[in-house]
Amino acid sequence: MEQESGTAQGLRAAAAPSPGFEVSAFAGIWVREWVLFRRLWRSTTFSSIVEPTIYLLAFGFGLGGIITEIDGLSYVEYVGTGTVASAVLFSSVFAAMFNTFVKREFLKTYDAILATPVNVREVMAAEASWLALKAGVYGNAPLLVAMAFGLQPRPTMVLIPFIGALTGLGFAFLGQWISAIVPSIDSFNYVTSAVVTPLFLLAGTFFPLSNFPPAVQTLAQFNPLYHCVELVRHASFGLEPATDLFHTAFLIVFAAIAAALSIRASYRKLID
Repeated sequence: MEQESGTAQGLRAAAAPSPGFEVSAFAGIWVREWVLFRRLWRSTTFSSIVEPTIYLLAFGFGLGGIITEIDGLSYVEYVGTGTVASAVLFSSVFAAMFNTFVKREFLKTYDAILATPVNVREVMAAEASWLALKAGVYGNAPLLVAMAFGLQPRPTMVLIPFIGALTGLGFAFLGQWISAIVPSIDSFNYVTSAVVTPLFLLAGTFFPLSNFPPAVQTLAQFNPLYHCVELVRHASFGLEPATDLFHTAFLIVFAAIAAALSIRASYRKLID
């Protein structure tokens, strides 16, 4: 019994979050994700890109014939830049929620990974950063579609993949945290309806938030997706350094808080 207790304590100590990260741990997890991505890229890319693009085409052409201009932009330009954030959201939070749950509860992938010199902090951070990278890439799809329908390219648009990656990092950690606290995979239906959909609708993607009551406008200031939309639009139509610095700082704080929640909850789920 004492030997078993000592072994359990040793496993906890090995998997416990350490102050830093091992590059080799990140490299190993990224290689694994890359190998899987090469096999499954068609399905993951389709689901992450097509839905936001459909929103762009439906709203851009459907309401674009009625609404000619919003905040000095054509409606296609307005929606085209807004749906970048939607693509980032869909490719990060959903992938993190479902993939993390399946790997932990059904495939026992994390049990195998944690048997190597990798701890929980490194696993969660490496997977979140991988999803952030994909989100930064996938977020450009609606932008390219919008360019085909009149959105003029600007040099500052090179910032958009980085904006998408930063936003995706926060939502990837958020998805991991949600995965660790829900009782079953069916609970994601509640999360999608009560959390993800309101974030999506109250981000200024399809219509300006100025049309809402002041209380809703204030609430939207705490929506990370809103700050992503603002940064993307400024990168597309003109930077506002002071305001953009605030938006960026908000996204960094959001990612840091979500990371802390994810790592703590994942450690309890996998180790305790």
